[in-house]
Amino acid sequence: MLLRQTKLHTLPGDPAGDSRILAAAKIMCVQQEAIPSKSSVKNQPVPMLDLKRQYLPLEGELLEALGHVLQTQQFILGEQVARFEKSAAGHLGVTHALGCSSGTDALWLALAAAGGGKGMTVVTTPFSFFASVSSILRAGGTAVLADIDPATFNLSAKAVEPVLDGPQGKDARIVLPVHLYGQCADWTAFARLSRERGLKLIEDAAQAWGAEWEGVKAGGLGEIAAFSFYPTKNMSAAGDAGMVTTNSDELAERVRMLRQHGMRRRYFHDEIGWNTRMDGFQGAVLEVKMRYIDGWNHSRRTLARRYHALFRAAGLAEAGPYPSHGVVLPHEVAGSRHVWHQYVIRTRRRDALRDFLSMRQIGSEIYYPLPLHMQDALKCLGYKEGDFPEAERAAREVLALPIFPELREDEQQTVVSAIAEFLSK
Repeated sequence: MLLRQTKLHTLPGDPAGDSRILAAAKIMCVQQEAIPSKSSVKNQPVPMLDLKRQYLPLEGELLEALGHVLQTQQFILGEQVARFEKSAAGHLGVTHALGCSSGTDALWLALAAAGGGKGMTVVTTPFSFFASVSSILRAGGTAVLADIDPATFNLSAKAVEPVLDGPQGKDARIVLPVHLYGQCADWTAFARLSRERGLKLIEDAAQAWGAEWEGVKAGGLGEIAAFSFYPTKNMSAAGDAGMVTTNSDELAERVRMLRQHGMRRRYFHDEIGWNTRMDGFQGAVLEVKMRYIDGWNHSRRTLARRYHALFRAAGLAEAGPYPSHGVVLPHEVAGSRHVWHQYVIRTRRRDALRDFLSMRQIGSEIYYPLPLHMQDALKCLGYKEGDFPEAERAAREVLALPIFPELREDEQQTVVSAIAEFLSK
């Protein structure tokens, strides 16, 4: 029986390097799982995500951190949230990092703080999670959509320009690009657009903790940014949690006020805010995970490269951006550092392929099966089918495959072999 060897990752410049090495060694021992023989690899189940593989090596540290919250009784914000906020700001290279109760609340706080409230028009993408648009509406703004780039699935700056000149977008003062699947939107293009048009840029970085554009990490590119720590994210909490980041002292002060019912002083309310504070347990969990996120993101990049190699070796990879008989692989564009929150292929017979994988007990997911402009809840935006052809085509063709730091090489081989078998029919 073979054992997988896991490369040891330590964080550069960490003053507690020895303890990190011991912790990483513990993870390495847990991850040295038995690999099935070659004859059984083809038919083994592969999960879309297995959170236990991440939890078990960290169990002692996490329980200790949670116990400290119980001992100190700092259940809302408090010491461990503050420590996580400080650590997060340093990791992202931003001045302020402010914890809140969810990624959706982070988007609302960012929009409300930056002036995206009542009467403001915000341009964003139709190909994202529902919160990207619902947060604009919740803040009292108007959402205007522009199509995506077919290669990256991110909002296209070229598509935004004519929208800004049209009747719906002529009053827009904010653009909200989404860093989808862990890759930053083309920030060079959006920064140029911002300068030329006098626009504010707000990042929806919910899926992009640690991603970079030309050496600057997501969260520090725009005027303000929002992150999600939903349990499936690269940087994940043990429930709902989120964060707003900014380099602006003024915006940070507004976020602090808005996340606590509009209070700057206790029981004195300057504005109508909301209760969107991070709880102490989530701060404790996230503070522990900050020690490992660089290594986890490195592992995701390694897994993505391996998927690339396996698909190419199987003769399945097509140039794209649209699929013909094989699959179009995702790629990292110039200037970007992708953190592979999802590994998303394009294929013409997507639904049939997913059914085939499900029968083999191989996980997959569709992000997203219906663009936002076609959602029943967003008919108020006034769009119809056909308005955003790139987003609509992507929704018919995209399929996310298993990718998480603890995924084994033999499991990736199983995934690609199954897809090759399906496409050969």
